[in-house]
Amino acid sequence: MNSSKAHLTRNLSLLGLTATGICSMIGASIYVVPFMIQRNVPGIGPYVLPAFLFAAVPALFAALAYAILATAMPRAGGSYLYASRSLNPYLGFVASFSQWFGLSIVIGVIAYVIVPFFRDFFAAIGWESLAAQLEIGWIRVTISLGILWVFVWVNIRGVKLYEKTLIPLMILMFGLGAVVIISGLSFDQSDFAKAIFEKEGKSIPIIENSFDWSVFLTAAALLFSSFIGFDSIAQAGGEAKNPTKNLPKAIGLAIFGVGLFYILFSFAVYHAVPWEFVASEALSKDITAAGLLSYVLPSSLGVLILFGAAIALLNDLPAMILSVSRLIFSWAEDGIFAKDFSSIHPVHHTPHRAILLSGAMATMGILGSHFAGDFFLGIDIMVTSMLVNFLLMSISLLFLPKRNPVLAAKISIFKSRITQQIIAIFGIMFLSGFLIIHTAKDINAEVSAWYFHSTPVWLIVMAGASIFFFFRWKKLQRQGINTQERFSKLPD
Repeated sequence: MNSSKAHLTRNLSLLGLTATGICSMIGASIYVVPFMIQRNVPGIGPYVLPAFLFAAVPALFAALAYAILATAMPRAGGSYLYASRSLNPYLGFVASFSQWFGLSIVIGVIAYVIVPFFRDFFAAIGWESLAAQLEIGWIRVTISLGILWVFVWVNIRGVKLYEKTLIPLMILMFGLGAVVIISGLSFDQSDFAKAIFEKEGKSIPIIENSFDWSVFLTAAALLFSSFIGFDSIAQAGGEAKNPTKNLPKAIGLAIFGVGLFYILFSFAVYHAVPWEFVASEALSKDITAAGLLSYVLPSSLGVLILFGAAIALLNDLPAMILSVSRLIFSWAEDGIFAKDFSSIHPVHHTPHRAILLSGAMATMGILGSHFAGDFFLGIDIMVTSMLVNFLLMSISLLFLPKRNPVLAAKISIFKSRITQQIIAIFGIMFLSGFLIIHTAKDINAEVSAWYFHSTPVWLIVMAGASIFFFFRWKKLQRQGINTQERFSKLPD
């Protein structure tokens, strides 16, 4: 068999799909963000958990839009196909290129950030010399690149190896996360106050706090980033078993499982550690769940929590690489990218060239993080990218029946048009609001140079992507391709 005759195979199970979404959503940020938010959004105080719940609302509407569209268009490249067939090819490319660029950079950021987590783990178990080696710049970059390309190789080798790698990592992550939840619920704030006084002679500070809607919404917009990732399930639509049933099921299971885990995890830590202490410590240093609970836990459990954070980051990579590579594959199938990137490996049945290109882009994320000395710009770009993507998915759901009634007729869940319209309209409202809040926060942030604002960087990247799209579009037209017909149907 040669590569031109090879094709994607539907071998990805419901568990593999669900793991893809979960592992794309849960990273080491759960060990940091719910606590460092006290510094990033001063005044949120005791309202972190309500803000988490509120952040889940737009994520839920976006997930429902994805699930509905997935039943009508169960193909690789999810979001690109949904918008290109529901709205128009340009908006499909904008939605998906925004997603591809943001996530590819973040893959590199994650690979770069993993190394300090392992450094802290080695230091905690007494391997100080090894931990010190991981502080050296070239060693950190080399290890980051090695980790990234190992998972690129796993993706190229096929869906079966991918599942065998991802599912054990997910189980291990949840098991180590359970250590945090059980530990936090085993102690209360009086235990913590006693421990902190005995160890450091400190008392819990008294901080006045009152509810402020602007602070609450800003915190919710930041916490919304924790729910980004379930969309990776849709990108794997071309390899899912029984896709019209398993894709929406996997999206629902991922959102429910991750949301429950986030709430239990954050509640457990704040159950043991007073928010006043978290807020005061966040002002002077970076804090994590492991560091906060170390006051009341034996050192062995603290080491397990550190290891859990490292594993949580590690399992992001294979799922995210799968997600972004299928977007390239889908563009190439439609002729928006060079046809070479739609080629399938004759043995492993994976879009190997698309995977390699995604790995190369993620490599730029690693090098950029290292030489810039800061990775938060990449995170902000990713949040902007995904808010735009989710917003366009909601708009796609609203207009699909009018723009493409043939595909709309294939929807197999939430078939009621009124229900679809409610989901789409509420999704548009919430996601637009979060995008405005996130953009305003970015524009008003004090930075040393304009290019450290994520919004103008994102706009420049999308302007370049638009020029590229229209160049390829003109080429398709010169070749005599009936673009209206091509972009109204699904790829074979």
